[in-house]
Amino acid sequence: MSALSAWFWNERFWLPHNVTWADLADPAPGVEYPKAGHLFIALPLALVIFAVRIVYERFIASTCAQSLHIQTGVGRRAQPNAVLEKVFTSITKNPDSRHLDGLSKQLDWEVRKVQRWFRHRRNQDKPSTHTKFCESMWRFTFYLCIFIYGFQFLWQTPWMWDTRHCWYGYPYQVMTPGLYCYYVTELAFYWSLMFSQFTDIKRKDFLIMFIHHLATVSLISFSYVNNMARVGSLVMCVHDTSDFLLEAAKLANYAKYQRLCDFLFIVFGVVFFITRLVIYPVWVLNSSMFESWAIVGPFPSWWLFNILLLVLQVLHIIWSYLIARIAVKAMLRGKVDPSLDTALLSKCGTSGSRKKQHGRKWRLNWLHSRLLLWVTSHGIGPSPIHRHWYLHWWVGCC
Repeated sequence: MSALSAWFWNERFWLPHNVTWADLADPAPGVEYPKAGHLFIALPLALVIFAVRIVYERFIASTCAQSLHIQTGVGRRAQPNAVLEKVFTSITKNPDSRHLDGLSKQLDWEVRKVQRWFRHRRNQDKPSTHTKFCESMWRFTFYLCIFIYGFQFLWQTPWMWDTRHCWYGYPYQVMTPGLYCYYVTELAFYWSLMFSQFTDIKRKDFLIMFIHHLATVSLISFSYVNNMARVGSLVMCVHDTSDFLLEAAKLANYAKYQRLCDFLFIVFGVVFFITRLVIYPVWVLNSSMFESWAIVGPFPSWWLFNILLLVLQVLHIIWSYLIARIAVKAMLRGKVDPSLDTALLSKCGTSGSRKKQHGRKWRLNWLHSRLLLWVTSHGIGPSPIHRHWYLHWWVGCC
């Protein structure tokens, strides 16, 4: 075990040349350097955050949902039927024509009635709008609070205004209480998300999101242990900037404030593009790759850290491309999917001739709804060294 520990904590990987763990073990009085043991507090703190979330959703978010007249039920429930329930739970939730014909004959029901039963049964397992509202309100509250705290903290730091301070004196950089609190709170939140995944709304991307949260926890911990917390705090702040806007748009959607929802989603999209495609590469990557090379020089964990940041930037570009492609196709084509056509025409109050007359406005309304639908169904929405070190843009939104 000691050999494995020595291999894992090899100084030549984690630290710059001519620096050892012993050099960081005995700092001057009143000075504290990051240590792996400092992160253990995140586990009990994650349980506290999880408990706070339960109380918040039950007494605060639920009250807000009721005041907005958001229903707690899931709509019409399927009538009890042992035969169909066994097929639903053991064989298929979406029976094909062969199964439908067989069940129709067995129960002496019309095929349409069997189809209707399965549709109601599938909807019965879906979370109610009330449940989704409460979950989004909790995320909105946390994301907004951690963004405000992080931005306020970074505003007072020298590396916010001159990123070269992320590397001056490295790795002998003091871990301040404010930076430690920022890091541990972010880390504890992602631990709590891993715990709550087993009690949250069940999604098809359960495994992907679990891997994402695990990667986020690992990368936050990695940047802390090798004392790249200053640049790591910039990464977290950049990613935190747009998260609460996405959750706010979802809240407006659940409350049926469509114009507000569209507006918030547009603001979210603009902020996402600016922070991920402009600020992140120009501000963070430039410092991490070039300023650190000039001031500190490369070493193995430096290479790994920057490779991960570059992978993250590639993901930003891919997500941005997908959104832009959907937007361009929608504007050029001016066509809607059959499933959206009726609802959108009703919303815009247009007939076929009026749609042609007001084509531009109609296409914009469809575009906003289409993008929001895409976000809520795929859930791609970022994380800090997340929420986002992996695939986060719209993931976990549904």
